[in-house]
Amino acid sequence: MANANKLTLFIVIFMLAGILSGAAIHSYTSQDTIAAWSDNITLLTDIFLRLIKMVIAPLVFSTLTVGIMRLGETATIGRVGGKAMIWFISSSVLSILVGLFIVMIEQPGGGLNLAIPAESVDTGLAVTGMSLKGFLSHTIPTSIAGAMADNEILQIVVFSLFFGIGGASLGEKFNAPLVAALDVVSHIMLKVTGYVMYVAPLAIFAAISSVIANEGLGILLHYASFIGGYYAAILMTCLVLLAVGYVVLKKEVFRLLSMLKDPVLVAFTTSSSEAAYPKTLEQLTKFGCSRNIVSFVLPIGYSFNLVGSMVYCSFASMFIAQAYNIHLSFAEISVLMLTLMLASKGIAGVPRSALVVLAATIPSFNIPVAGILLLMGIDHFLDMGRSAINVLGNGIATAMLAQDEGQLNEEEDVHETGTEQVEA
Repeated sequence: MANANKLTLFIVIFMLAGILSGAAIHSYTSQDTIAAWSDNITLLTDIFLRLIKMVIAPLVFSTLTVGIMRLGETATIGRVGGKAMIWFISSSVLSILVGLFIVMIEQPGGGLNLAIPAESVDTGLAVTGMSLKGFLSHTIPTSIAGAMADNEILQIVVFSLFFGIGGASLGEKFNAPLVAALDVVSHIMLKVTGYVMYVAPLAIFAAISSVIANEGLGILLHYASFIGGYYAAILMTCLVLLAVGYVVLKKEVFRLLSMLKDPVLVAFTTSSSEAAYPKTLEQLTKFGCSRNIVSFVLPIGYSFNLVGSMVYCSFASMFIAQAYNIHLSFAEISVLMLTLMLASKGIAGVPRSALVVLAATIPSFNIPVAGILLLMGIDHFLDMGRSAINVLGNGIATAMLAQDEGQLNEEEDVHETGTEQVEA
């Protein structure tokens, strides 16, 4: 346990160092120095995220394929997948309702009284209309090599589902060698992740320092009402998820929460739930979840169980409406939330995806897309919360499904993966 706490300690120390260094550079240096510092220090964050992305595609493919093949019959695969999708949709609805509840009570956009712009504003986001055709085109890969090259998790998941189901239908006699080989691949990639995690504290320092150097600590005070309300919604969503988890897992949910603190903290400080994927997979297995269930459910959750994005979309869309004094009826709000939920399912893996979903959706409800500019300056701080709760939500969902399938706390051959924490 001592080793397990070292990464957390290093992350907190380097995060605080990033805040202090960024504030000092913002206050006591010139704009040229700030720009040079931000441009160069973020190289550490870029390297870390690139290393993580290097691991993600082979890890998702190998673990998901092995999980499906080991589940065996297609009936079992369909049952577990069906349960997962029901929970993912339910958790999305819960998250949206929590975001709406907080934003309606706090009214963070009230009193701004912004004038609706006469002309459209370029937000700089690559926005395309959300259509069924576009969703399916994004979901179905034309090439698994291309999907892996672009790190399209949703497309990798779809291919792995077909590949795994095809392998499972052949029976253990034929697929056993492939299962064994892919299992080795997954453990190798987890070992590689262990080496990559040595870079995490430095990457976190760089990310935080760069943002604070550019924006200063004052940006947090200027948006205190919005950020405070948003994180209140994030916290309440966490409590709701833990309450539901307690119904299924009982007191074990607190042990799960303790074991997930490292991947949640990594996701929070790097603003990337992908960065926490390998560690989340490992911790869920150590918690006692069947590796087959974890390997099957977790990758799907990363595409469909974006509870943090749902909180953000509901909170931010109503904040912008309030800022422009736009009053929506109950029916309009309901349709808006449903549209946001459906749109988010097809855009997993897109940079700043929550902003892209907002920009593509709110104009249809006569909410000015220019309102997104109000949030772009603090999006990094908001993305930290989105990423963290996405990891927690997927962890709880996976553990609940493992319990429901009677595959929790089984005797497993848990290999040392090398993701043990940074040595002092």
